[in-house]
Amino acid sequence: MRTPPSWRRRERVVGLAAVVPALILVLGLMLYPIGYALFVSVFDTNGISFDFVGLDNYITQVFSPLLHQVFFNNLVFLISVPLVILASVVCSVLLYERIRGWRAYRILFFVPNVLSTAVVGLMFKTMFAYDGPVNAGLTAIGMPRTDFFAGAGSAMSVIILALVWSGFGYQTLILLSGLGAINPEIFEAATVDGAGWWRRLWHITLPNIRRSVALVCILNVLFTFTSLFGFIFVMTAGGPGYDTTTLDYLIYLEAFPSDGNIGPGSALAILTFLFIGILTIIQLRFFRVGSAED
Repeated sequence: MRTPPSWRRRERVVGLAAVVPALILVLGLMLYPIGYALFVSVFDTNGISFDFVGLDNYITQVFSPLLHQVFFNNLVFLISVPLVILASVVCSVLLYERIRGWRAYRILFFVPNVLSTAVVGLMFKTMFAYDGPVNAGLTAIGMPRTDFFAGAGSAMSVIILALVWSGFGYQTLILLSGLGAINPEIFEAATVDGAGWWRRLWHITLPNIRRSVALVCILNVLFTFTSLFGFIFVMTAGGPGYDTTTLDYLIYLEAFPSDGNIGPGSALAILTFLFIGILTIIQLRFFRVGSAED
């Protein structure tokens, strides 16, 4: 029995009406700011007066030594990606096998993800402060106190540790969903055939969750380039110098300078937006090719 045309039109209208609120949010909170940033990026402006400069802001940013240094900082922070993946794979497998207390562990692992980056950053800043509990523990075992935020290497290490701690719980849930899609009979058959835990992990578990691992990798790479502002702002303010400054924090510094010119900051934001888009496409193609070859 065919649906009458009037009913189809009514369903279409209802569907469009349901989409309109989300569409308004997308246009108002995403497309308009992007369009305005693109407009402002070709001006030297304080928001009131506009002096057209064309692509000068983009050229200045591309050839800026500071931008090159900050981009390298982001590459260093990518060290957190394999660490998060390793921690989430281990935890998800153990939770999937329902070790003792697995329900409580599942909640504990996810709790850091509920906290904002600013809260996590403040926690780690307090813990690794010169008079914080970590240094108190070091002195208790006879080691000297360390000013973790005085050097680039130690400051980056603390930030990477915060990234791993705050992010692996959510990634664990993603991998758990992938593990839940595996037929349990496969593990039972492998156990009957004499496959040990490690052989099941390498030959059954990991191959079957490779797409989930790929998703986790993509999300963490994007997070490293776009969402470290809260950590940097609270923990180091980009210091010492610019040694822990990231792209998103540099956009903040460029967008609110002492001279009030927000044009260069907008240009940097657009360049970062384009870079993230290209990086996402490259990652999607890479993981798609890898799946096709399998």
